[in-house]
Amino acid sequence: MFGSWPQHELPNLTADTCEIRSDPTNQYNCIAWAAGENFRNWWPDPLGIGYWPPGVPRQVTTEAFMLAYGALGYTLCFDGALEVGMEKIALYGKGQPGVEVPTHAALQLESGEWTSKLGPFEDIYHATPEAVDGPVYGRVLCYLSRLRPSIGDAGPMV
Repeated sequence: MFGSWPQHELPNLTADTCEIRSDPTNQYNCIAWAAGENFRNWWPDPLGIGYWPPGVPRQVTTEAFMLAYGALGYTLCFDGALEVGMEKIALYGKGQPGVEVPTHAALQLESGEWTSKLGPFEDIYHATPEAVDGPVYGRVLCYLSRLRPSIGDAGPMV
């Protein structure tokens, strides 16, 4: 078996479509990973167990997730195409159009590859955002972008 995640839940991930970059861990989740953190979980749970940016509604909605990443300088953009000097996040979700529930986030690396934290499983690099589409995460709902932080600026730790 490739990776420790259930293959039927992420059917597009194979040894040919992704590269494992870490051991499994529960220390952080995909939402934190896309925000550049690997030491805590981000989630808008109403009890305040997971971290969530101050002032952002603790709701599992696309708007709330866009606002959370907006607190880091991300804004809505057209697509996931590589743009020099820009850092992008793909936000995934499931549900009916207009009522999708966010489920996952992936970060585009400077190389154009994407990186994801797969729940309690490994961090991976994957060539396209669609590589993690499937029954667990659904599909990309939107893309967000910001200027890529310069060396020395606060930015992703990946």
